[in-house]
Amino acid sequence: MMQKSGAVYFSAEFGLDESLPIYSGGLGILAGDHIKAAADQNVPLTGVGIFYGHGYFQQRIDEGGSQQHLYPKVDLNASIYPVQLVQDENGQPLIIEVPIAGRLVYAKAWSVQVGSVTVYLLNTDVESNSEADRRLTDTLYPSEQGIRISQEILLGIGGTRLIAALGIQPDVWHMNEGHCAFLTFERIRMLSAAGVPFQTALEVVKASTVFTTHTPVPAGHDVFSIDLMDRFFSDYYWQLGTDRDGVLSLGQMNGAFNMTRLAVSTSSKVNGVSKLHGVVTQDLFHHWMPHIPRQDIPVDAITNGIHIGTWLADGMKGLFDRYLQYDWSIRTAEPEVWSPVHDIPSSELWEAHLEAKSSMIQSFNLPLSTSNGGPLIIGFARRFATYKRALLIFSDPDRLARILGDSERPVCLVFSGKAHPSDGPGQELIRRIVELSREERFKGRVFIVENYAMDKAKKLVQGVDVWLNTPIKPMEASGTSGQKAAVNGVLNCSVLDGWWAEGYNGRNGWAIDGSADGDVGVNGEHQAKLDSEALYRLLEEEIIPLYYKRDEDQGLPADWVNKMKESICSLAPLFNTHRMISDYWNKVYLKASARGQRFASDGFEVASRVAAYKQFIRNNWSGVRVRKVDILADHSGRIGLHKTAFRAEIVLGAIWLRDVRIEAVGSDGRQGIWKVKLEPVQQEAKGVYIYEGSSFDRSINFWKANVNVRVTPISPDFANDFEMELASWGFQ
Repeated sequence: MMQKSGAVYFSAEFGLDESLPIYSGGLGILAGDHIKAAADQNVPLTGVGIFYGHGYFQQRIDEGGSQQHLYPKVDLNASIYPVQLVQDENGQPLIIEVPIAGRLVYAKAWSVQVGSVTVYLLNTDVESNSEADRRLTDTLYPSEQGIRISQEILLGIGGTRLIAALGIQPDVWHMNEGHCAFLTFERIRMLSAAGVPFQTALEVVKASTVFTTHTPVPAGHDVFSIDLMDRFFSDYYWQLGTDRDGVLSLGQMNGAFNMTRLAVSTSSKVNGVSKLHGVVTQDLFHHWMPHIPRQDIPVDAITNGIHIGTWLADGMKGLFDRYLQYDWSIRTAEPEVWSPVHDIPSSELWEAHLEAKSSMIQSFNLPLSTSNGGPLIIGFARRFATYKRALLIFSDPDRLARILGDSERPVCLVFSGKAHPSDGPGQELIRRIVELSREERFKGRVFIVENYAMDKAKKLVQGVDVWLNTPIKPMEASGTSGQKAAVNGVLNCSVLDGWWAEGYNGRNGWAIDGSADGDVGVNGEHQAKLDSEALYRLLEEEIIPLYYKRDEDQGLPADWVNKMKESICSLAPLFNTHRMISDYWNKVYLKASARGQRFASDGFEVASRVAAYKQFIRNNWSGVRVRKVDILADHSGRIGLHKTAFRAEIVLGAIWLRDVRIEAVGSDGRQGIWKVKLEPVQQEAKGVYIYEGSSFDRSINFWKANVNVRVTPISPDFANDFEMELASWGFQ
């Protein structure tokens, strides 16, 4: 029996709990928090992923500081969530057939129940598979490209077949990063098998598909060679109702197949995971479509949040239960719910923090005390990728040694994190920190906690005093670990990147801004020097003095605790998954659902019309050009007349004049991009029109501006103004 499921959420990893280690880091943790928030808010959602039999690696650090990789078998019985083998209607394990490189690979499915939300996980350890195929889903993010593409075929194509086998009919298909983008191939194939033409099927799929990208670094997007694509899809291309080139065109870039490009080509909505990341993603995609200005690239932003119930220390939760509204935990996105934090007695908030701090110290066997608050503890825990600059704080070791070694105001650093098994430079960072921690000047002041996972992360974000984040701006897409720290009263000290560029208000933490104007793009070595100097100054002049400034009456760091309160009140209501899931529901899912239903109704009438229209535009676009551009202005000097007019001669050929938008577009270097819409005023000849428009904007010097005229195809059925990624330009 068919059932509606709302949205289906595909992700290569899900960080639901440390007892189910099928995640590697931030992407998986975000996916897990997304699932939990959907369950809390009763959002109809189904998760689809892979059950990795040996999970992500367990980290051990040897005496020399080298990272060792261990892959113990995942114990399903240890999971705090119900995990069950999915069965068919006959009570037998449900088996999904997945075409991989010309052969069928069989996968069974496990279900994980998280409140009202079910997450389905595919695994190929099935007796009817070859031994090699049984091992395809052993580990997360394998380095070998053949295994990597096999996993992504299993996730995308196999996951789609699983959803069909379960009788689920999603209204919205949400791709969390590009690893799962092959799901669009399978959806097109299924429509093609039902007799729907390829271009129409593409429009149907696109209408109900949305894509979240998390990676601002070009190298972070999965790319497969065309030879590899041919090897794995040669028997599959034709099933989509088009030829090989038609399929590859959806993701082909620079002689290879880019999974992010595929996801963008087959989605009606694309979003980054912070406001700054949205802009960075526009810059990245601008390289794919250089004829469209960066500001016009159709990428929105929904800033990531955290599932507060998962990451909040027990002591803090108890405090909030006493002083906040009784239903605060289900109203976390409402600022007024958090206002009473300001009224919590400072002694109680400080005591709750010290309780978490003591728990962390004991858990990690750190030779530290919390007497009188203990030393100031700074935490740095995340994936050890070079752009995160774990060693920035060691830029001047002598200066750092003086900062940490002050007997009156001691400071400690606690590091934790894994580097991908194939990331040599990342592993070298770990080795170097181990080496530094053993130097006499840093002994007892610098610690590294091995095998970073959700259990260790909880202790750290709850128990340190300051959360340090030092990425190269703007390479941090979001960075949710700082949000987890903030809700626990831990203060952030971070580069103004990712979420912190939105969260920092000058009173709720510290911003590491080594450049006078905050510009990005300074020489990397020079920027590191500026940022490290800014960090040292913050530590010496602001952070350490504030922490050790004690109130004479109670012996509390009163000003520090007030900053903790401001951090919680200003950040908790904004950077949580209840707010995030509400944004996805209202801004993405509802719109994609309505669009998908409209495109699929009446025998795919809208989708068919849009497909035919796009084909007509593509066939005739080469004949579109801007022949002449003039700027006309009033030079009389009369007061009040500041009208600037634009006139352009446009050749449209066979394309109807109402099927295009004509704009004067430019920038004078101060106002950013400005636009003036032009309207047709006369027809010069067949397919040739005169367009005019005017502006009374006094703030723009149109005569000094670089003025261009742009022609863009439009349709009320498009999801955005630049859906076809086409534009024809003419210059003054």
